[in-house]
Amino acid sequence: MDTDILSARGIEFAYGDHTILHQVDLALARGAFVALLGPNGSGKTTLLKILCGILPPRAGRVVLDAHDLAALRRRDIARRVALVPQELNVPFAFTVREVVSLGRTPHIRPLLGEQRRDRLAVEHALELTETRALADRYFSDLSGGERQRVVIAMALAQVHADPAGLAPVLLLDEPTVHLDINHQIEVLGLIHRLNRESHVTVLASMHDLNLASLYFDWLVLLNEGRIVTEGTAQQVLSKERVENVFGAEVIVEMHPARAGAPHIVLMPANGNGKEKSNGR
Repeated sequence: MDTDILSARGIEFAYGDHTILHQVDLALARGAFVALLGPNGSGKTTLLKILCGILPPRAGRVVLDAHDLAALRRRDIARRVALVPQELNVPFAFTVREVVSLGRTPHIRPLLGEQRRDRLAVEHALELTETRALADRYFSDLSGGERQRVVIAMALAQVHADPAGLAPVLLLDEPTVHLDINHQIEVLGLIHRLNRESHVTVLASMHDLNLASLYFDWLVLLNEGRIVTEGTAQQVLSKERVENVFGAEVIVEMHPARAGAPHIVLMPANGNGKEKSNGR
């Protein structure tokens, strides 16, 4: 039996004449907890959007539970796979409960409106993310950490209670990038708990190599649109590989409190670092 819940084979993608992804192969096992690493412009966000059907690949295919993603309706994909963006802009004065309820959009049938199952899914998502106490507050009044928990709740409401009982997939685009240290740990702890207790399959693009090393079971390293390597943190985050991919001089040592977790120490710039171009 195939244990992969979501996989990509031979994925290529370009914005105009600029190729972003080159022959990318990636497989997520059910219940996996995976970090997608890479410099700015390496194609992480683009790959996440392809995996959830927002962008169609120029070549290759994505498979969700043995079904070709290109053959599925957008609504059906959204019931199984949710993408948490780096930042959610809410232009109106929505409460937290209203924002989380937006996640139920793929499940609501035209003319019928919100049903009891939708309200239950929202309440369950609030409970899982410990945001029930925030439910009546305005989203715009929340701290960065609180906002990120609410956006994750919205994603959980989106993929909750699939009629076929199928497990959900959560894709996160740099979920800690705008947060302070305490909120980074809080959000990653929440995602880890959802993976372990609720069996949510997780793929998160990460900017911070040390946080990825501490929390994730498996790392995938992307550079210039190609997967360089994948494996455990100890296998992926070697001094030579980090320096080659990120163009910075580092020291790699083991974390003092977490066995098997490499810790990356940045060295002062000496003028020899390779510049990385900004991109999507």
